[in-house]
Amino acid sequence: SSGINAEYGENKVAYTTFTLHKVKVEALAFSPSDKYLVTLGGRDDSSVVVWDLENREALCGAPSALQSAGTVYTVRFMNTSDDRFVTGGNKTLRIWEVDRENRKIRPQECDLGQLKRDVRCILIDSDDEYLYAGTTSGDILQITIRTHLFKNSGPSKDKYSLGVHSMAMLKDGTIIIATGGGTVGAIKPGSAFRLTKECELAGGATSIAVRGAGHQIFVGVNKGNIYSINFSDFKPVCVNSCHYSGVMDVAFPAGEGNLFATCSKETIRVWVTDTSSEVLRITVPNMTCHGVCFMQDGRSIISAWNDGKIRAFKPESGTELYTIHDAHKQGVTAIATTNDSSRIVSGGGEGQVRVWDISPKHQQMKAAMKEHKGVVTCIKIRKENMECVSASDDGTCIIWDLNRFVRNQIIFSNTLFKAVCYDPFESQLLTGGSDRKISYWETLDGSQIREMEGSADGSINGLDISADGNYFVSGGNSRKVKVWKYNEGDVTHVGLGHSGDITRIKVCPNSKHIISVSADGAILRWRYPF
Repeated sequence: SSGINAEYGENKVAYTTFTLHKVKVEALAFSPSDKYLVTLGGRDDSSVVVWDLENREALCGAPSALQSAGTVYTVRFMNTSDDRFVTGGNKTLRIWEVDRENRKIRPQECDLGQLKRDVRCILIDSDDEYLYAGTTSGDILQITIRTHLFKNSGPSKDKYSLGVHSMAMLKDGTIIIATGGGTVGAIKPGSAFRLTKECELAGGATSIAVRGAGHQIFVGVNKGNIYSINFSDFKPVCVNSCHYSGVMDVAFPAGEGNLFATCSKETIRVWVTDTSSEVLRITVPNMTCHGVCFMQDGRSIISAWNDGKIRAFKPESGTELYTIHDAHKQGVTAIATTNDSSRIVSGGGEGQVRVWDISPKHQQMKAAMKEHKGVVTCIKIRKENMECVSASDDGTCIIWDLNRFVRNQIIFSNTLFKAVCYDPFESQLLTGGSDRKISYWETLDGSQIREMEGSADGSINGLDISADGNYFVSGGNSRKVKVWKYNEGDVTHVGLGHSGDITRIKVCPNSKHIISVSADGAILRWRYPF
């Protein structure tokens, strides 16, 4: 986003909103006394702006770097002055001074000699004597702030893998660094930037937070984990985890609301609903899971992958039970299971819907039904296992006979269908897609009953109906979770919280929660009933 919101108070009421940058805000920092806020624009903006928080206005701005330099990535205020801050980026490291009377900011380039570095993080000691800059080259630069001159760098050999991405300083002057290679270490003063303590994390570090005087350190990594490290023993403990890329699907076990599963790039994760804690992680390296569901008997987790395989895992241990190879040529994009746990129905990127007979020792294709011309996005099966419906990007929903493996009905609409579901009585279908409409259809003849405006902007990507059929929920590119009365078609509640497009949404079987997942990796749990 190119705007900045400042919030205050227990209820997080918006204090003010600033809009000046183009496309993106790269970084921001508050002055020591919260007098100013300084923000950096992204590569399309290339400006630095100082905001007066008391008067809620822009004080001044300037280009963030010389034209010969690249993007500026980080900014930090001095610890003892509201009028000085530092910016760093690709081939640039500048110390700025705020001239409030003349409404100007004046930069001074730091003299690095022959060194050319891409700065990703900045640290300033408590008395503003030196600044330290972490670089993508894997070394740390030390600059004298008073003279703007380069003083030292290190380590000279065996630089830190994949660059120094974050730094923090303890009260005794010890520097804590986190690298893109997953190393977190402590550097004592005068140690030539050599680590005196270190540990390895799963994923590249992105941020550091120090608790109290430094007895505990929290580190975030790009694999979606937050680690806690006690400084005394320097051993990492994972305290929180989430998906680090878009979440593609969410599923509950049949009749069970205490657990749910989500899938994303490389991983399937099982969570405890009430505590939001992760109890199982299944990893398939370098693959993306497009769909996940539980067998009705609860003995396996069935998943759809972009390499064209259907994989089944034990829900207790995550051990692989079986793999169906070459299930679809262009990846498996949708999946569902029958109530008797004897069949899997899958959809692929090439438009085929395939039915698989499943037993503990054998998995065999029973039928392949080809009528869709686009990607199959969603599949739902009726309770008696005699019929299923598939939605596709080609603008059709097809109701299939699972005994004769032929089409019973077809629904046409000028949209890319993204979601479909049966009502509890299975006499009607609910659909959503790229035209922002939510439609009701008769399953008997495929005729349209009602069409409603589901969203003011963006596609409808997820739909689910409550067990009693009185309510349904929707979510999509508008990033809003909406609760509707099924018969009246009225919106009763709107949930705001996602910062990415909602990809799927589910009401838990015991009707206590709503789970929504989005393309930014978030999983949100909403109270239901309200």
